[in-house]
Amino acid sequence: MLDALRNIFQSSPKDAARLPSVPQGTRYYVIGDIHGRRDLYETLIEAIETDDAMQGPSNTQVVLLGDLVDRGPDSAGVIERTRQWQGQRAVRVLAGNHEEMFLTAFEKPDILRHFLKHGGRETFLSYGLSREQLMTLTLEELFELIPTIVPKADIEYIQAFEECIAAGDYLFVHAGIDPALPIDQQKRSDLLWIRDRFLTHEGPLEKVVVHGHTIFDRVMDCGNRIGIDTGAFRSGVLTCLVLEGEGRRIIQALERDTGEIEIVHLDHGG
Repeated sequence: MLDALRNIFQSSPKDAARLPSVPQGTRYYVIGDIHGRRDLYETLIEAIETDDAMQGPSNTQVVLLGDLVDRGPDSAGVIERTRQWQGQRAVRVLAGNHEEMFLTAFEKPDILRHFLKHGGRETFLSYGLSREQLMTLTLEELFELIPTIVPKADIEYIQAFEECIAAGDYLFVHAGIDPALPIDQQKRSDLLWIRDRFLTHEGPLEKVVVHGHTIFDRVMDCGNRIGIDTGAFRSGVLTCLVLEGEGRRIIQALERDTGEIEIVHLDHGG
């Protein structure tokens, strides 16, 4: 794997052994798709804060790769906790396709119907909608009700999520990029939704793309991209990739069969 990474970034003999890196003096904690699992998220936040304190002074940045909402039980709580965390340190949030579906659900009943099939039910329940309302209201009635359930401040907050973030030799996005286009010409639809054209691309990319969106049972390092969505809402595993200099580490919050959540630290590739 190291040889493959070296080949990707080889441009001259003097830097042939150079590995991708984030800017000197920075440390990045990049978190995959949370999908309403506030329990895992809270545990991971504590682990990140402890880890950052142990590693020493740095310009530390946290990046959430999108899909904070839907499918899991507490999307509203994840949004609330993220805003709290941003009051304590630099936390940047990317828009995922589920945030986009959430926002467009307020536009037309037909779009709301689509959203409900992809985790929207759990999201509205987390904002205080009762199960009885969800089962008895017509689609049109629910459409009229949801603007009174979801605070306008949360909608505006989600609307402000970023599309991509560059850090040295890395690019952080939700879904991926169109391999045929330069980074500065990417379309929002691809950044939030792309799969096959990106996932099957084997050649070098302008930067190493760290992404979520597509679930893997482990961190998927393909040299030109690193997928860190480990399916928290169904697997009980929420993953954080730690980048500092040329180094990479993994911190995961894991839900055990007993229901307890523990933190596991792995070397990259572990």
